[in-house]
Amino acid sequence: MTIMSWTQVCARRLERHALSAPSKEAPAEVVAGLAGVHAQVMSAAELGIGLRLDGATRADVRRALWDERSLVKTYGPRGTVHVLPARDLPMWVGALSASPAPPSPLRDPVRMTPGQTREVVAAIGASLAEEDLTIDELNEAVVERTGPWAGELVMPAFQTLWPRWRQAMGQAGIEGALCFGPARGRKVTYSSPRRVLPGFRPAEPRAALGDLVRCYLRAYGPSAPDRFAHWLNTPSAWAAELFASLDLERVEVEGRAAWVSPGDTLAPQDEPRGVRLLPYFDGYAYRVGNQPPDLLYPGRAAERVLRGNFQVLLVDGVVGGLWHQRRSGRRIDVTVEPLIPLTAARRAELDEQVDRVAHVLEARPRLEIGPVTVGGHA
Repeated sequence: MTIMSWTQVCARRLERHALSAPSKEAPAEVVAGLAGVHAQVMSAAELGIGLRLDGATRADVRRALWDERSLVKTYGPRGTVHVLPARDLPMWVGALSASPAPPSPLRDPVRMTPGQTREVVAAIGASLAEEDLTIDELNEAVVERTGPWAGELVMPAFQTLWPRWRQAMGQAGIEGALCFGPARGRKVTYSSPRRVLPGFRPAEPRAALGDLVRCYLRAYGPSAPDRFAHWLNTPSAWAAELFASLDLERVEVEGRAAWVSPGDTLAPQDEPRGVRLLPYFDGYAYRVGNQPPDLLYPGRAAERVLRGNFQVLLVDGVVGGLWHQRRSGRRIDVTVEPLIPLTAARRAELDEQVDRVAHVLEARPRLEIGPVTVGGHA
């Protein structure tokens, strides 16, 4: 059995996440290498992708997403909004549709029945078949196709109430009935993958699940079923059965069993090196996929960063601090709070990283070393 050190795992993940050096590939290739990019805050997703591309700005990411359509914004792992490679959407839809759904946090009489959910998902798909719609337009169309019950304002959300049918939007994305469309002014629009991606068709579920595990292991392996379950938000027992059904290779990392795709045991010869800035949700996804936390969050990082969704300072592949940015016009003020000493070389690399952040965001940077006083992102 192959034995790998945590140092080798860190170097391997930095390389595969295009963090050891910027990639010269297309945005879709970088996103595929990350097994998707969390996009609850789209500006953070643009920054996370742009930082991994050689010389890119947020405009390059937007072009790939809205003009070239090589990327698609939809619901992905954990039922959260993600940017995924358009070419891989059949796999994602096939796999996520076949994965166990987490229990709804809503209670009766707010929670929809399985039959109502199927009815709403079908109504969403039919409503988006011809054109992109804003949320208000989609609401009108769905209620017209299903009935007044779907439009009842009963779903708690952001100190207000949403119509009942909106609890099925994530499921509609997972099943390939909905994706995000380009903004209409300041309004978000929704679209249909079947219309914007000609020939789109969900992959066969069993094969798709195997492909998704291998996609995850390319990005985050070596890993174990419980970590995959945490990343996907599925039961650990189900993930263990899925891993057992696949042709995977077992390895050992610091005395712990983990798995990779057969033969995928190579790691860079050089030790992990470099200072990197990960934006909101990027650092969270790196954490969710890169368990165990005791190795990824050494020392003070465990108490300062682990339990919040902060923008993360990576030092040699592990969390070494946090950071925050505030934009004012064309200027961006970056505050970095290191939790370990920064040598002169690390400080110089941090300056370069701040310059890259500003380049991606098309702004002028100013760096301050000091405490980050804002909390983590919700």
